[in-house]
Amino acid sequence: MKRRRQPNPGLWSPCGGKLEMATGESPHACALREAKEELGLHIGFEDLRLTGVVSERGYANQAHWLMFLFEIKSEIRELPPPHDEGIFGFFSREELKDLEIPETDREMLWPLFWQHQGCGFFCAHCICHENGKNRWILEQSNPRLPVCESS
Repeated sequence: MKRRRQPNPGLWSPCGGKLEMATGESPHACALREAKEELGLHIGFEDLRLTGVVSERGYANQAHWLMFLFEIKSEIRELPPPHDEGIFGFFSREELKDLEIPETDREMLWPLFWQHQGCGFFCAHCICHENGKNRWILEQSNPRLPVCESS
């Protein structure tokens, strides 16, 4: 999604949103709600797979951030319509190299996702610095197994 609002306005990044902490919303329930709100998808828990968890200390030089990165198991064949949060696009890995995306996505989020997509899992922590030189700690990595390549 090319975002119109925070976080990362003007940049392409995966769609998503914040947990409704006041209601005790789970990460999976949040992912389902965001898929419906932003993508217009009506899916169930069985359609999601948690691929990774990323925490950032000092996100945007001011806050701490926790992200649950989910895959939607079924293929999305049509672009979702524009949304008040932004517009959508489908891009190949090669095309991502030329897109304006957050630096943390470029340096670690996408590479970790591709390594764990399908049946792996990762947990990573990023210590963000104002100078843009982030420090990453890979806290857990169970990469996708070759047997999962076909899934």
